[in-house]
Amino acid sequence: MHMKQFLLILLCSHLAFSQVKYPKDYFRSPLDVTLVLSGTFAELRSNHFHSGLDIKTQQRKGLKVYAAAQGYVSRIKISHFGYGKALYITHPNGYVSVYAHLQKFSPAIEAYIKECQYQKETYEVEVFPSPDELPIATDEIVAFSGNSGSSGGPHLHFEIRDNAERPINPMLFGIDIDDSKAPVVSKVYAYPKNKNSYVDESKVRKELRLIPSKNGDYSVEPIEAFGDIGFGIVSYDQQDLATNKNGVSNIQSFFNGNKNLEVDFKRFSFNETKHLNRYIDFEIFKTKKSRIQKLFIEPGNTLSLFKDVSDNGYIKVEDSTSSVYKVRIRDFKGNETWLSIPIKGKKHKEVLEGESITPKHYIFKDQVNELSDRNISVYFPSNSFYDDFYIDFGVKSDTLILHKDIVPIMKNFTINYDISNYNDGDKSKLFIAKLYGYYKKPYYVRTTRKGDVLSARSKSFGTFALQTDTIRPTIKPVNFQDKKWLSKHNYLKVKIDDDLSGISNYRATINGKWILMEYDYKTDLLVYNFADNIIEDTEHNLKIIVTDNVGNSSTFEATFFRK
Repeated sequence: MHMKQFLLILLCSHLAFSQVKYPKDYFRSPLDVTLVLSGTFAELRSNHFHSGLDIKTQQRKGLKVYAAAQGYVSRIKISHFGYGKALYITHPNGYVSVYAHLQKFSPAIEAYIKECQYQKETYEVEVFPSPDELPIATDEIVAFSGNSGSSGGPHLHFEIRDNAERPINPMLFGIDIDDSKAPVVSKVYAYPKNKNSYVDESKVRKELRLIPSKNGDYSVEPIEAFGDIGFGIVSYDQQDLATNKNGVSNIQSFFNGNKNLEVDFKRFSFNETKHLNRYIDFEIFKTKKSRIQKLFIEPGNTLSLFKDVSDNGYIKVEDSTSSVYKVRIRDFKGNETWLSIPIKGKKHKEVLEGESITPKHYIFKDQVNELSDRNISVYFPSNSFYDDFYIDFGVKSDTLILHKDIVPIMKNFTINYDISNYNDGDKSKLFIAKLYGYYKKPYYVRTTRKGDVLSARSKSFGTFALQTDTIRPTIKPVNFQDKKWLSKHNYLKVKIDDDLSGISNYRATINGKWILMEYDYKTDLLVYNFADNIIEDTEHNLKIIVTDNVGNSSTFEATFFRK
């Protein structure tokens, strides 16, 4: 197809996009293997909904990745973290397919992006080719699967987005997965809405005992309740060929036969995905690593996944009544599981109060909030929180105790340290760290300095402290030695590491020419591919400079020979 014809089709498709709904025979599978998933669309992840399908690659790297349809490469992004090596293809029907955690690209795309990397002298790049630079044909091999970026193991992350950059479940387009198993419910909770509501004489969240039935459905023992009540469930789905506990596709709730809420995991926007932390019970997730999906909508939860909502998903239980609350959980293939909760309406004279904390400081969600003590201050922008609440805030020496990490936060807040009391020689080696675990292990938080003030931004509560890093990074050759021949090797490998603040940047040259060394933070490896053909002589002088996040720098030099 001529490029002008392609662009005309693309323009027309944008105009008629709203009339086209999920073509079933347009996109092919991106792999030529049986599709087995380690992650489903919109399943619950840390701080976000999963935006695609994680397709298993038989625990291998290097599987051929095919373009899902004809189009052109509209974006290439390479980063140490996140998607790693990622490719974006725009199609004539207006959709964009995304392929992430790749090992490498096809030869033409690889040559294109390496030219960009060498021009900019950086491994991490993001480029947006024009439609005529990298056209893609149907069934063309565009990349090879890998484990780059923040991938936890070899797999292909595959997405389909609409022309508003909203990810859509690829299974809606006919990408088929074997699944005959119904979803599983592992926990169920009841939530009194306010002080005038209670469940079994309790005003706080209450776990209900699940009773599984032989047909795969669930029930609980009858509960006594009064007032406005919400419910939450922990559930997952498994496909036929995998043991992974993946996300479900649809949840509906009913009260006395009337629908009062639906959660449809079909499509979402990236700018709303942060509200997952309002959708789940964030405190339970942080303390028990269990994601309860709350089937009621609290203030600030603007997720577009909800529909057919009545009374924000809450039910009203009156005295001396008998009613039933039911939940239907479905996977994409329509396998479904039901949960039934019988309810007896009963008003009690006295109800146990839930535990409460009353620290000195109070946060107003719709205001700017600032806290300070001695040399430490914290600034919260307005509308950083969903609710007003009491906050634990304390300073001991250079340690900041900032509540517990059980409150969902929508915006980054800023921590400032006044370091004027430190010696000038020590100031440049200071950084702000977040302390984790029983032993309070420090992890670097991106720190900036302006005069005698160190600042760091965070989106989670916890304990923070000043740390000093005076130790340089380490640089060690892996597959070569100084003054030795390297003719039989295809790659040059070096291991780099930093003990505290972490690697900030690195630069490598051979005979004064910059070389592209790919950095894998999971293995601490820098790798140069001799196929780049940057070096021409027999004797090669390698120089690598590695700098950590506070500016400590190490230089490694070696000479090797190669024909």
